[in-house]
Amino acid sequence: MSADLIEQFQQYLRVERQYSPETLKAYTEDLELFVKFLNENGGISSLTTVKRLDVHVFMSYLYDQAYQPASIARIISSLRSFYRFLQKNNLIDDNPFSYVQLKRHPRALPRFFYEDEMQALFTAVAGDKPMDLRDRALLETLYATGMRVSECTGLALKNVDFGLKAMLLHGKGGKDRYVPFGKYCQQALKNYLEKVRLPIMAKYQVEHDFVFINHYGAPLTAAGVAYILRKIVRESSLTTSIHPHELRHTFATHLLNRGADLRAVQELLGHSSLSTTQIYTHVTKEHLQRDYQKYFPRS
Repeated sequence: MSADLIEQFQQYLRVERQYSPETLKAYTEDLELFVKFLNENGGISSLTTVKRLDVHVFMSYLYDQAYQPASIARIISSLRSFYRFLQKNNLIDDNPFSYVQLKRHPRALPRFFYEDEMQALFTAVAGDKPMDLRDRALLETLYATGMRVSECTGLALKNVDFGLKAMLLHGKGGKDRYVPFGKYCQQALKNYLEKVRLPIMAKYQVEHDFVFINHYGAPLTAAGVAYILRKIVRESSLTTSIHPHELRHTFATHLLNRGADLRAVQELLGHSSLSTTQIYTHVTKEHLQRDYQKYFPRS
């Protein structure tokens, strides 16, 4: 019965909430962790019979296993949503996770690249080899739009308007938004599409509408994007690591540092809440404080 309930919840997230495969996977893993814990600690007849005491014991287990506060918060949020779904469908009377109160921890400031660091990355893909052109287009697109990696791998040719210099991105929860891009991104994309994508697609006789491809013409995956960015860093003058999301952080931080309105950045990032975007104001304040201490003679 528990497996059936989880399957119904997955269907709800997939169809009604239109969550991405990555988000769906995270919810499922959190539920499986809870089921595994219950089975190893006496078991239950169904997930509908879970009581508050079971929840408290599970919380103690998470802390004993040294889960990070952010991970615990995510797991509890997933389970609270699952039981809210059961309650909404009259499968339970009471949500056992609705009473869990977690201490709020300050959010970690997002890591970003300074403008000279971004220039070092672009210099690393300044070559004329086919994959250099592909990598430059990828880097320019991620930086120019602040898109998520899932939005990047799902980007279709039909959603790139070179006349308007804007892209239609399919964001979280099925929310679409238009994001503009500049001349550097435009030129890099055109070079890649004409000199790399078309010849490779023809060579391997592959047909699809995705913008970014691998060596064999197949759509680029999230793992592929991460691999390319790590390669770019290795070939640059930087001694750092990189994650695709850091380019999204960089996009937002650079906009705010140059005077962009917070609500405009919220729209560009596709955040449903302004509070999510406000974390970047802390980054810019920290940046200003650091520069003040570094450059002002009487700091």
